[in-house]
Amino acid sequence: MGNFDELVLQTFLDNQDRLYDEPVAGTKEEADDFLTDCLAVLLDSEKEVYKYLEEEGMDVEDGIEDIAEVFPIPDGRFLIVEA
Repeated sequence: MGNFDELVLQTFLDNQDRLYDEPVAGTKEEADDFLTDCLAVLLDSEKEVYKYLEEEGMDVEDGIEDIAEVFPIPDGRFLIVEA
């Protein structure tokens, strides 16, 4: 594994069904490869998430809680996976 740490990978594995109908990864290694291939972004704060999404042209007026592409990490970071 290389690009994403254990907590990020486990969070993605546990919650990938919020974005995909079927699992795209079954192990942390597969998750790391998948996230790397789809150019997932790891951000340090909610403020950075808002800025990133606004720059990408997404409407974030109603908040980020219901955006399937945004995975909150338990330590306060956020993973953004573009489907």
